[in-house]
Amino acid sequence: MIHRARPALLALACSLALVAPASAAGPRVLPEGRLPDDHRLAPLKDLDGYFPFTPPTSKDAWAKRSERVRRQILVSQGLWPMPTKAPLNAVIHGRIERDGYSVEKVYFESAPGFFVTGSLYRPKNVTGKVPAVLFAHGHWADARLSEATDEELRKEIATGQERFEQGGKSRFQSMCVQLARMGCVVWQWDMLSDSDSVQFSKQVVHNFAKARPEMDTTEDWGLYSPQAEAHLQSIMGLQTWNAVRSLDFVLELPEVDPARVAVTGASGGGTQTMMVSAIDPRVTLSFPAVMVSTGMQGGCTCENASLLRVGTGNVEFAALFAPKPLGMTSADDWTKEMSTKGFPELKQLYTFLGAPQEVMLHRGEHFPHNYNAVSRSAFYTWLNRHFRLGQTEPVVERDHQRLSRAELSVWDTQHPAPAAADPDFERKLLKAWDADARRQIAKLEESSPEKHRAMLRGGWDIVLDGGLADAGNAAWEMKEKQDKGGWIQMAGLLRNTSYHEELPAVFCYPKQWNGHTVLWLTAEGKAGLYTAGGDLKPEVRKLVDSGATVLGIDLLYQGESLADGRPLTRTPRVKNPREAGAYTFGYNPAVFVHRVHDVLTAVSYIRGHDRPSKQISLVALDGTGPVAAAARAQSEGAIDRAAIHISGFRFGKLLDLRSPDFLPGGAKYGDVPALLALGAGKLDADAKAETVADWLLK
Repeated sequence: MIHRARPALLALACSLALVAPASAAGPRVLPEGRLPDDHRLAPLKDLDGYFPFTPPTSKDAWAKRSERVRRQILVSQGLWPMPTKAPLNAVIHGRIERDGYSVEKVYFESAPGFFVTGSLYRPKNVTGKVPAVLFAHGHWADARLSEATDEELRKEIATGQERFEQGGKSRFQSMCVQLARMGCVVWQWDMLSDSDSVQFSKQVVHNFAKARPEMDTTEDWGLYSPQAEAHLQSIMGLQTWNAVRSLDFVLELPEVDPARVAVTGASGGGTQTMMVSAIDPRVTLSFPAVMVSTGMQGGCTCENASLLRVGTGNVEFAALFAPKPLGMTSADDWTKEMSTKGFPELKQLYTFLGAPQEVMLHRGEHFPHNYNAVSRSAFYTWLNRHFRLGQTEPVVERDHQRLSRAELSVWDTQHPAPAAADPDFERKLLKAWDADARRQIAKLEESSPEKHRAMLRGGWDIVLDGGLADAGNAAWEMKEKQDKGGWIQMAGLLRNTSYHEELPAVFCYPKQWNGHTVLWLTAEGKAGLYTAGGDLKPEVRKLVDSGATVLGIDLLYQGESLADGRPLTRTPRVKNPREAGAYTFGYNPAVFVHRVHDVLTAVSYIRGHDRPSKQISLVALDGTGPVAAAARAQSEGAIDRAAIHISGFRFGKLLDLRSPDFLPGGAKYGDVPALLALGAGKLDADAKAETVADWLLK
């Protein structure tokens, strides 16, 4: 679905950027100095925006919407298609026995050479199958191995956040011990760069701020680079993949009951909980703590990915779990309004789906942002009720003997750690992921062309934020009409009333129209129809003389939507000082996507107004070819002929995040050749201005 909530952003100049050629003259639609009334010219949306959730009005509507949002998550995380699952090669060692439970050290390969580390807690005296809980810890430094200071603990005990002087030192161990004592297998794994996860640095995972020129290459690129964004490779995607592989690991344990698998975590761990719960049906109970909100969506680079929250947000991500049991907590943070903004809508959804008792918010606005003993008790009780663990409710913790950092650390002399923060490994991993995706797509094309096409369309639908069906309603407002002798010039505004957008446009209308309409795109917008002297260009006049109507429009940031009249070379970005593209592209469609949408708005009007065209042609010259190729692929066959100038352009070759032609995900699904193949109708992909009219009239 097209989401027009403000322009989309980070992109940068490239060989085919829309740089206008020689100056042309054409009619103005708006008074000099006035910009179109288009919401996309307003400031961009960022992670601190407002992200409401609108419950569905029908089950069919929710089925369609939930499928699309779930696919949006998968695409944004680089998991469409899902990467090949290599053997985990799990190593479990260092078993320590405790009162009613045991603790073991674990590492496995979520991808060849890429290790997930953590602690495995198991109940003693297991009979039959037992539940499993995956615990994502969130943004606490060295969380699994950490201990609170005496001063911190005293404050937490005094304020009711913790209960015990021993167990209260580590809320992470406390959670795992209690759950194991309740009869659950518990897997607590490390976020990237935390505790024993050493292959990526904290700077890269959580604190990335400045571009790394050495990683911005067309081969052997690194994270956050234009290439990584074009291939949908991100730290968040790696983190989500680790969660999926953690489910694989836990479900391979013989004692685990696959019908009772829960995921929980607070803060960034709540983000991980939402992601894996939304995309992996094996999760049967979800409990994201102090994260779900209509407000701030997650400030860390490990919680943001391009495309992820365009037109959606965390409350809707949580809603994807419905009608399975979903619990949440709030605190004195961005979740403090959840009881009135977000949770009522989730309750409405669950009620609509016939499961009103399966969603719960434990309010904790009197506590700071954490996963304290009180909120942990809420989780234990929710788990006990749904997994039928037989505990007296409300369930409260017992104290325990903590394990030291040395006792919990996975790496030792017998199990040496991999190289830490190795940039060569980073490049190698991303290269392997790209190669795997290419193999899968090629294999699918060989085995099932129909499934291959459906997979590509599913990916491009998210990358391009919808197609013609989502283009909205278009209306025309005439501003000026002039009789030019053999033809009529009509200047006005093509309005998208669904999304509050305005496109200055001009129709060159023959007095004897033959039903053929040509949408003509150039770097200058509608002015590209005219010579410097104000006459129609010969190739345009030839079409009009043949009886065809020619339509020229100013795409976003073209012509009259430019405040200074200069061609756009650097696209807008959010104010976040960190140079990670996801802070812009994760919340806003790219300028390129908006321009594709503008073309679809025009096609929708041409096809649907009171005198619909019998034939629609599309011409795209001097840099607009990639936009036209994308619009044609998303036009559902509405474009009969397309003459577009591609000249070897590829999204995968751009090295500037702020180029108007930059497209997150543009290289993932076959790049421009795939877009050309997905389109319908006759095509000239090497169009030239001097011959295009003759080709269209054949």
